[in-house]
Amino acid sequence: QVHVVESGGGLVQPGGSLRLSCVASGSAFRTYNMGWYRQAPGKQRELVAGLTSDGTVNYADSVQGRFTISRDNSKNTVYLQMNSLKPEDTAVYYCRAVRMIVYWGQGTQVTVSS
Repeated sequence: QVHVVESGGGLVQPGGSLRLSCVASGSAFRTYNMGWYRQAPGKQRELVAGLTSDGTVNYADSVQGRFTISRDNSKNTVYLQMNSLKPEDTAVYYCRAVRMIVYWGQGTQVTVSS
């Protein structure tokens, strides 16, 4: 069983920045494929950014150039640096860890509003 816990959400003004963190348990963290997803009210959950165990990165077109995903295997942590935030980035952000099985965190709310 892998436990996934997100943190770092909050309220931010348009144009501002936030950094989300996700800690996943287990001694094999470096082998996990990690990803950030988000779900806005009334919409389906969508991929924001993914980072595989071998360092391959991919981003949704809507966040390319504004968001950066990274990981620190020594801390079992993956980060999502979000810059130039827009109101349409408002959503619950979820972290996903994959190691044969998919594990999800409980989500953290990000609200972009003036």
